[in-house]
Amino acid sequence: MLLVPHDGHAPKTPRSDLSMILLGAILLIIGLLVGVSLLTTIGGILVVVGAVLWILGASGRKVGGRKHYF
Repeated sequence: MLLVPHDGHAPKTPRSDLSMILLGAILLIIGLLVGVSLLTTIGGILVVVGAVLWILGASGRKVGGRKHYF
């Protein structure tokens, strides 16, 4: 169940983008420590995509033609 304020707008920081950034950071760190370039690349991509979605969502812009992407 999504918690939506009474004015109809979504919360400023949905969990999906923050979890994507967190997962990307974990994969990035593991990839750097272990030396697996694939994990480092995937982690970096997840961090960047999560940050972009977080910024767009916080600014109130539509993402992918939808008001909310989650």
